Amino acid sequence: MNGSPMSRALQTFTNLFPVWVVLGGFAALKWPEAFTWFRGPWIVGGLAIIMLGMGITLEFADFRRVFTMPRAVAIGFAGQYLIMPLLSWGLARALRLETPLAVGLILVGCAPGGTASNVVTYLAKANVALSVLMTMCSTLAAVIFTPALTKFYAGAYVPVDAAKLLLDTAQVVLLPVVAGLALHHGAPRLVRWILPVAPPIAVVTIALICASILGQNADVIRQSGVRLLTAVVLLHAGGFGLGYGLAALFGFVPTVCRTVSIEVGMQNSGLATVLAHSNFPTMPSATLPGALSATCHSVLGSLLAGYWRLRPARDASPR
Repeated sequence: MNGSPMSRALQTFTNLFPVWVVLGGFAALKWPEAFTWFRGPWIVGGLAIIMLGMGITLEFADFRRVFTMPRAVAIGFAGQYLIMPLLSWGLARALRLETPLAVGLILVGCAPGGTASNVVTYLAKANVALSVLMTMCSTLAAVIFTPALTKFYAGAYVPVDAAKLLLDTAQVVLLPVVAGLALHHGAPRLVRWILPVAPPIAVVTIALICASILGQNADVIRQSGVRLLTAVVLLHAGGFGLGYGLAALFGFVPTVCRTVSIEVGMQNSGLATVLAHSNFPTMPSATLPGALSATCHSVLGSLLAGYWRLRPARDASPR
């Protein structure tokens, strides 16, 4: 299917993922009942499918490649799990967000890099291989880091059951990724058939998750929309800027700096939404920052990718 009209159409559809997320969000606020059916097990299952799709793109050689560019991966990892959790906590405090919204924002900050970052890195003409490696490492590490950091930062707001967070993260992230990795090596023909349709399915799933959450929390958005939107925008804008600055500080070439910037600035908002839904059931609006985050980082990342695409970096390879 490579190079075929169908393949090009699927790729175009995937590249336009911010458009679908934004359109879905506006539609959900106007006609919430059209999207709120996508909740509960649908959201959890949808995210598991996305993680499975990521897993089938991996092979054991990818793990060896981490050691070929350890410094760049380490900088991206540090930005992901040092900058974003601290920034999310600081913004929640500074903007005095209500407890459910503060917890949801912190969950976004403690989440790993989102798979959408790989698409944005490609559009930005940065280092896609490095982006995939950083997403893979932060995603696998999320099983430990996301519960621990959420406990540390959100524990000031509400009791956090770190053990349950760990179990949920393992179920939604680790098991599907490992299953996808096994499929990649055990059923290559099936994987070749699935690969072209996996990214569009991920785009549709993320759009439905965001639309559902926005539709369910339309009243909360009207009440706290400005402060919450400000917090989410500043979180991701800060991630993009500080991620680039951190890589530049350590002397990396522009291509790597751009890749780290995108990886740090774009979170797995779907995972944050699912964890908020399953771990804080008495605070339904805790899922709202994740839904807004998916829309926000998609738009900001795409704008940044468009800017960098028009201004290619002079270097051609990562350090």
